[in-house]
Amino acid sequence: MTNNSTEFLEYTADAVVVGAGHAGCESALALARLGFQTVLLTLNLDAIAFLPCNPSIGGTAKGHLVREIDALGGQMGIVADDTALQIRMLNVGKGAAVQSLRAQSDKNAYHREMKRVLENTQNLRILQAEATEILVENGKCVGVKTAYNGVIACKCVILCTGVYLNSETITGELVQKSGPNGFAPANHLTESLAKIGFTIRRFKTGTPARVDGRTVDYSKCEVQNGDTDIYPFSFMHDTPPENKMPCYLTYTNLQTHEIILDNLKRSPLYNGTIVSTGPRYCPSIETKVVRFKDKERHQIFLEPEGADTLEVYVQGMSTSMPHDTQRAMYASVAGLEHADIMRYGYAIEYDCIDTLDVLPTLEFKKVEGVYTAGQINGTSGYEEAAAQGLMAGINAGLKMKGLPPFILRRDEAYIGVLIDDLVTKGTDEPYRMMTSRAEHRICLRQDNADFRLTEKGREIGLVTPARYERFLQRKADCERLLSELRTTRVSQKQAGEFLKNYGYDEPSGSVSYADMIKRSVPLKDIIQAFDTLKEYPKNVLETAEITVKYEGYLKQGNELIERAKRLEDKALPEDIDYDTILGLRLEAREKLNRVRPLNLGQAGRISGVNPADISVLMVWLSTRK
Repeated sequence: MTNNSTEFLEYTADAVVVGAGHAGCESALALARLGFQTVLLTLNLDAIAFLPCNPSIGGTAKGHLVREIDALGGQMGIVADDTALQIRMLNVGKGAAVQSLRAQSDKNAYHREMKRVLENTQNLRILQAEATEILVENGKCVGVKTAYNGVIACKCVILCTGVYLNSETITGELVQKSGPNGFAPANHLTESLAKIGFTIRRFKTGTPARVDGRTVDYSKCEVQNGDTDIYPFSFMHDTPPENKMPCYLTYTNLQTHEIILDNLKRSPLYNGTIVSTGPRYCPSIETKVVRFKDKERHQIFLEPEGADTLEVYVQGMSTSMPHDTQRAMYASVAGLEHADIMRYGYAIEYDCIDTLDVLPTLEFKKVEGVYTAGQINGTSGYEEAAAQGLMAGINAGLKMKGLPPFILRRDEAYIGVLIDDLVTKGTDEPYRMMTSRAEHRICLRQDNADFRLTEKGREIGLVTPARYERFLQRKADCERLLSELRTTRVSQKQAGEFLKNYGYDEPSGSVSYADMIKRSVPLKDIIQAFDTLKEYPKNVLETAEITVKYEGYLKQGNELIERAKRLEDKALPEDIDYDTILGLRLEAREKLNRVRPLNLGQAGRISGVNPADISVLMVWLSTRK
């Protein structure tokens, strides 16, 4: 590997996972559970599964990702349920496709529980050390070198470095070499990544202040309690977590905005100190005030960081303003007039890579056996990171077994949408998963994640027998309930009296429960009115109700999926030289040679490739055959 005499062979393993955030945890667990000897490197054992920003798991579209991770046999959903302070269903006033779970997490408990799971997983070693170099021979990864000159020989490495690569925190005029929350940065690995061919970029994110909960006047805020009549994240749990602590809602005001605008020249975002790209969909309070000058107020959520701490997270007020300005602007918010700041907000800049250099398996195109997952891929969010980590771990394991890769299509999972967006379109700013990104979202709901993915997880080897038994039982229950809804009929007279309450005239004959649901009658009302179907669990009732209610839309959605599959099924050879295909525009040739799409469907989603270019490729494919 190298002739440096100071190096020593620390371990020999199948795989090394660099970083123990949410991507690293899922990746390491997947590899170890598939039987591979795995080493998990972390800069600090106290930062394993750390929640450096929001003390929460889930949210719009992110809840979908957590349920999919769980359905495949991942860990995030189980730990989120076990350590939640409260759980809510977002967007309940909208359609089932965009409803998402969000749990307020106990930050310290989440870290402790995930660390416990990792420590008790067979085939997994955890090592506190900084990775400094990826060792490559003949275009293949052969090991990882640490700052202590230890070498871990391996067949593959999964890079899950989060926001730690050359990270700097910025508050006002103060710029410090630091990772989030005061943890040490990783200052040496970027050079190695550039050397083996990665394109390095610089992104930014930020976090708000944490205040002492004892000094908050909650009487001036609106209480936000959790829900009880919902299902949990994990399909392994029957009931949602207990709601232990409330959150609170307050608002900024014109005084807050005036303080920010008066001090804008001191903001690193506006005085040139920060030049990297920040998240569009989770902007700082400075950006919100400047960008939305017509708004008189912005929502602020006060969220407890844990049951064992007084710290409260001021969600919605991320900032990198100087400390004196932060004190003034937080004190202008109702309920925070006398709040003591325990940790000030800051921005953090970090190195990441261009995901157009990465295959749909998340393997680096230029070096075999090197995978990337999480914020190193330019994404934001714990859930996006965990999903990528799981997929990278699965694909690294399958490759070592000599098996075909595991690639989820856009019509199969939000995870498929996430990875396809990254490797096909790339991202010029921190990427956040949203329901609007999924064109087949009516078919990719939270409630049916297990029906879509658990069989796949079992084939891979991550779904345990206990999980599979629960899946089979739920599937059988759902099929039986659907049959009852469609075949059980209510007499004309009874149905007429019941449907009158919902504005319907008496029907011309008997009516099935399914017919009533299609008339937008809630299933819970049918159960109560006719004293029936009470033996079914809530998650089965909900899935069956959605299946019946949206039957027409689901049929249309499946037809669109089948149409799209025709292009996905037309594979493109790996060795195509697009410069030699007559009729392709110059931009299309450049983009196709860069991305190297696997099929016509992916080719059509590349920015700069238009339908005419796809037609040229289709003709070329037919003549090549």
